[in-house]
Amino acid sequence: MVSALKDKKIVEIAEKALSKYKLCDHCLGRLFAMVEHGFTNEERGEKLRRNLKQYRKIEIKDCWLCSGLFNEIRHFADIISEHLNDYEFETFLVGSKTDEEILDREQELLEFADPEYSEPLKTELNREIGKILEKESDKKVDFENPNIMAVIDTSFDVVNLQIKPLYIYGRYNKYKRDIPQTRWFCRVCRGKGCRKCNYTGKMYETSVEELIARRVLEKTRGDGESFHGCGREDIDVCMLGNGRPFVLEIKNPKIRSLDLDQLEEEINERAEGKIKVNNLHFSSKIEIARIKSADFKKLYRVTFAGEKAINKEKLKKVVQTLQGKTISQFTPSRVARRRVNIVRDRKIYNLNIELIDGATATLTIETQSGTYIKELISGDDGRTRPSISEMIEVPCKVTELDVMEIKGE
Repeated sequence: MVSALKDKKIVEIAEKALSKYKLCDHCLGRLFAMVEHGFTNEERGEKLRRNLKQYRKIEIKDCWLCSGLFNEIRHFADIISEHLNDYEFETFLVGSKTDEEILDREQELLEFADPEYSEPLKTELNREIGKILEKESDKKVDFENPNIMAVIDTSFDVVNLQIKPLYIYGRYNKYKRDIPQTRWFCRVCRGKGCRKCNYTGKMYETSVEELIARRVLEKTRGDGESFHGCGREDIDVCMLGNGRPFVLEIKNPKIRSLDLDQLEEEINERAEGKIKVNNLHFSSKIEIARIKSADFKKLYRVTFAGEKAINKEKLKKVVQTLQGKTISQFTPSRVARRRVNIVRDRKIYNLNIELIDGATATLTIETQSGTYIKELISGDDGRTRPSISEMIEVPCKVTELDVMEIKGE
């Protein structure tokens, strides 16, 4: 079988290139990287040069194109390896940044020769460095979704690591009121620390986010985190039942292998009486989008007080009327400063009366995700219609609210 590298057109292109440029075997062979598989570019260059007997071998250090760059592959691999020492990973990818003059010369050569058969210099450089690292680290190159991407600036021997975040899915319960889901920075100093916030930079001592993330950051030695919840409950609302889905994103983790059962125990032990997590498992960025966009039904228990005694028969009739009804809610006045002012239609699936005692009543309400329960009770000065206050003709205000279940998982 005749080698494709002996094809007349290939030989003519190689001769044309070598007649004008002093190219090492790497750079010559790379002009024909797509021609024949099973060889390195250096081996292709050697074969082509033998076919063109009049052209002597050019040392890498004397190459017009790479200027000795391919002599430094071992050096670049060592630098990257040193930077990776602090990180636990299974897959990686190498990237590189090269001198603009080299890239300009490469473009000139490709225009002079034929770009149809070639591959970029950086592709070969990255691959050859990756082969060394793969062999010596016992880790795998992954072009699609690597744990770490190491980009080396070949002019200055600087390595930039791009670390894939670690994603952990779970559900949390919140048993104590007056704990926000995420950190609330002080409105006065915006996190810097001042007299108003007792120099903590925060409006509240802790949050669900901090109670969960603190231990995970310690374990992973990550640089930071982001907390992604499937909606959120108000500060004064408890999250009971099977808990609220969340994904914790750890940025630049140095440790990726975690015993999640043990981690769950440690978080719960530290936060006992405040929150509890369950069902921890490794996740992905895709799951963040899923829980953010999911329309889970939610079950609430709400206790409210009227300005006067609540008529039992009237409330029973209202509960029957609202079964399966869609209500309209204009953005509540209490969140108007941070939410867009629009009308949201939300469906009420189910209501049940648990207690009516004078001016106090307790209901369980199953609703569409995103329903403002406090406003369903109070009416919020007509911004929610119909409301229970409007229908029983007694102004009412929520005194206690709990999320009992988030359905749909």
